[in-house]
Amino acid sequence: MSNPLSPHLQVYRWQITSVLSILHRITGVVSSVGSLIIIFLLFAVGSGEDFYESAINVANNLFVRTILIGLTFSYLFYFLNCIRHLFWDSGYGLDLNTAKLTGWLTVSLTVILTVIFWMMVMGIL
Repeated sequence: MSNPLSPHLQVYRWQITSVLSILHRITGVVSSVGSLIIIFLLFAVGSGEDFYESAINVANNLFVRTILIGLTFSYLFYFLNCIRHLFWDSGYGLDLNTAKLTGWLTVSLTVILTVIFWMMVMGIL
């Protein structure tokens, strides 16, 4: 009874495909919940200048800005990974090497696009 159950966490090796599968599910939920923030900001735009200024002040808070950057990452990752899944649904890219390559490409593009987007938002680009 003292033997560990199989597969035990000490011998399990994380793979890019399994990590991206879990991350795809998490970003799907986060993106759905994060849509409430986007709806709030859109409501603020249409509700008058005072409410809009209040929303902008809240959005400029460091904590809220960090959440918005995380949401941007979440949206972009989910979008790019969905494109990857569409190729899989068509029968392309299902071999292990291509799946790993497209996985790393998805993560890399997500990080690059998130940085570019926020540099544009902050006026750096």
